[in-house]
Amino acid sequence: MPDTSEVPSDIEVIKQRKKDGIEIPLNKDVQARTTSTYLEYVKLVHNALPEIDYDDIDLSTTFLGHRFSAPLIIDSMTGGTDEATVINGRLGELAQKYGLGMGLGSQRAGLKSEELAATYSIARKNAPGAFLIANIGGAQLAKGLTIDEARKIVKMIGANALVVHLNPLQELVQPEGEPRYRGVLDKISELVKSMDVPVIVKEVGAGISREAAIRLEMAGVSAINVAGAGGTSWAGVEKLRADMVKDRAKARLGEVFWDWGIPTAASLVQVRRAVKLPLIASGGLRNGLEVAKCVALGASMAAMAYPFLKAAAKSKEALFEFADTVLAELKSTMFLVGAQNVRSLASSRYILTGPLAEEVGRG
Repeated sequence: MPDTSEVPSDIEVIKQRKKDGIEIPLNKDVQARTTSTYLEYVKLVHNALPEIDYDDIDLSTTFLGHRFSAPLIIDSMTGGTDEATVINGRLGELAQKYGLGMGLGSQRAGLKSEELAATYSIARKNAPGAFLIANIGGAQLAKGLTIDEARKIVKMIGANALVVHLNPLQELVQPEGEPRYRGVLDKISELVKSMDVPVIVKEVGAGISREAAIRLEMAGVSAINVAGAGGTSWAGVEKLRADMVKDRAKARLGEVFWDWGIPTAASLVQVRRAVKLPLIASGGLRNGLEVAKCVALGASMAAMAYPFLKAAAKSKEALFEFADTVLAELKSTMFLVGAQNVRSLASSRYILTGPLAEEVGRG
């Protein structure tokens, strides 16, 4: 009989993968190399006569029937490992105190045990009044995740919405990935009809095309998070994980497709023109000016993951200081374009330049 004493359990494998998903972005350079978000090609038009006072600017907004203190979501990041408990706890405190939205990392791990579920539910414990977004993968839906399991995931954190993340590139490169996407759209449509909370669909750094957005709108989803290229490369993360286990074929894929995807601003512009759904813009956003640009381009909300992860891993104080900085940058941008509220910001004038202007010109 073979000796299995050294074979890690399913839970230990999950915990290690989730741990890698935190430590690699924090300690290795896995940002986009040759692709940018294209947000640098969006120029908001300066208003020398704003006719408003800075202190009177209102950042609050409404999204999916919930009131937010600012158009900002702490994007889906982590869970399923001990390190995630601390990080999600701090992020939950921030979401509660600042009136922000917060997404959790993929919660399939939480279905495995109460121990892993606690790494996610700490967010609701620390954010009893915040808008929390539960998370499951499209690949898991295709594999057979049931409606009951989806409901358990929502209940796990008392979620206000459920996001289905689409990560075909990551699944392709991940050493233990499941690049099986046949039937995902039908499964999403089934979720929409069966869940008691709004269903959002997001990418994880490769962007949503206009064609995919139209199909998602037809499936009945409540919102789309474009999550474009230009920030953290999950192909890069999985490439480094493949290096660790000496999977040369996967590592090669990760290297080749490191910068694959639709730049965030290009994806946002494409999708905004194609559908009428509320949109979340994410993928490489790093400051409040970029948040403002996304709102001007048609996003209802903007979301950040890596910057919040980096700050939360450092300390609660660093996290709150970063949030203060981003919100001050957003408010400053609104002052400089003469927008007293988010609705006015959404109608602000902008100029598109470079490849983004060419993208729009091609229709």
